[in-house]
Amino acid sequence: MPKKNKTRTSAGGSEELLKLREAALELRISFPTIKQWIYKKKIRSIPTAGGHHRIPQSEVDRLLYRTRARTKPERKLAMRSLSGRNQLVGRVESVRISGLMAEVVLSIGDQQITSIITARSSREMNLKAGQTAAALIKSTEVMILRV
Repeated sequence: MPKKNKTRTSAGGSEELLKLREAALELRISFPTIKQWIYKKKIRSIPTAGGHHRIPQSEVDRLLYRTRARTKPERKLAMRSLSGRNQLVGRVESVRISGLMAEVVLSIGDQQITSIITARSSREMNLKAGQTAAALIKSTEVMILRV
């Protein structure tokens, strides 16, 4: 996997910066489309000293769900066939397996959701950092769907 650039943010943390092709691949759009989004200010980019664009991971996370379903019928299809409607699509930040349990952290926009699931479920879904997944929130439970 290509090495991702990091930059300092104003809060003092670091944020991953993606090359345009990497961001387009995550968003499942074409390279020309992401260029148009930059020019139309639909997606924020950070220019490099050499005049190239880098996309902050937070911008990709913000647009992740929207690119999967542009129209209302498509959005209905994008939702899994479950009774729960509180589904948030994001990116898997980390999966930590310990014994019978696994801790899965999802990044959704600038928020993180942590779910504790069985290690077996994590292995069956083959969850890995960087993958797209959905958090299904039902009362006090947070379930993970691999998308």
